[in-house]
Amino acid sequence: MFHPLRVSAVEQLTDDAVAITFAIPPELRETFRHTPGQHVALRRIVGGAEIRRTYSICTAAAGATEQPVVRVGVRLVEGGEFSTYALKELSVGDTVEVMEPMGRFSFEPRPGRFVAIVGGSGITPVLSIAATLLAREPDARFCLIRSDRTAASTMFLDEVADLKDRWPDRFQLVTALSREEQQSGLPSGRLDEERLTGLLPELLPVADVDGWFLCGPFGLVQGAERALHGLGVARTRIHQEIFHVDDGTSTATAPTGPASAAAPAHSTLTATLDGRSGTWPVRDGDSLLETVLRSRSDAPYACKGGVCGTCRAFLVSGEVRMDRNYALEPEETEAGYVLACQSHPLAPEVELDFDR
Repeated sequence: MFHPLRVSAVEQLTDDAVAITFAIPPELRETFRHTPGQHVALRRIVGGAEIRRTYSICTAAAGATEQPVVRVGVRLVEGGEFSTYALKELSVGDTVEVMEPMGRFSFEPRPGRFVAIVGGSGITPVLSIAATLLAREPDARFCLIRSDRTAASTMFLDEVADLKDRWPDRFQLVTALSREEQQSGLPSGRLDEERLTGLLPELLPVADVDGWFLCGPFGLVQGAERALHGLGVARTRIHQEIFHVDDGTSTATAPTGPASAAAPAHSTLTATLDGRSGTWPVRDGDSLLETVLRSRSDAPYACKGGVCGTCRAFLVSGEVRMDRNYALEPEETEAGYVLACQSHPLAPEVELDFDR
């Protein structure tokens, strides 16, 4: 569900990025009390067309008696309708429709050693995770390994510096710049699989890390994941969220589903959402999400690109083909979950449950 929230602050982070803070009225405080790592979807209507974009919350999670703060970082995307609006037009006092916090790249603080490898705006949810963990768990340690193009393009510099100042013994920061040399720290260059494989054992005891958080462009996340697997890290300790995917650059875009199955000539979809069920014909070429949206405008989605996971649903019956999947973990797909925005029927009748 979307709620109209007033913009209480717009802060320039870099030449191409801003932080937007929303005022949360008393009646919505519990609704917007987020878990570290979650995101919100923002909605805008332009020329009668709906635009939705997903942005992670960068602030620490509020305690039970604290006022929740919803602040997101928005980086300008070339040709991006919402990011252009956010950087060039959005002002304090404006109202934006904001969906309730959601997402599975989330973390409940606990004692232990944790590491994040992030690129660009991938710092946003990790900032919330690190700030919450360090404030709540005195026996926790956090190492942030971040990659950016240049120092000038690095988001949330002050916020990360504050973490280092407040918890110098428990927060470790390692910065790599791909297009600029630093006076100290790592040499210039990308954090790819080969570099991380050699770097990580020098920085910390890899086997003793309780959780790894990978967030940013697909190439960085994929390279970091391969490096960790090569170093013997169990898949269950790795959590990832993709912020950007270049079409056609990865085998992860390959469709998933029965290899020999062909789409039926006619198919119907039954879907349950918020306790209500309906059955509709699937038009040729339409995804299952598009089928539901024709009759249920409240169907959950944000990116429609297989990245955010907002449209996750349980496949009750039938078979589907997913064109892309950058959001669901292998355990989720094995349990029967699919991304409705990327799913097409491979059976005459398919049933989804968005409530599970």
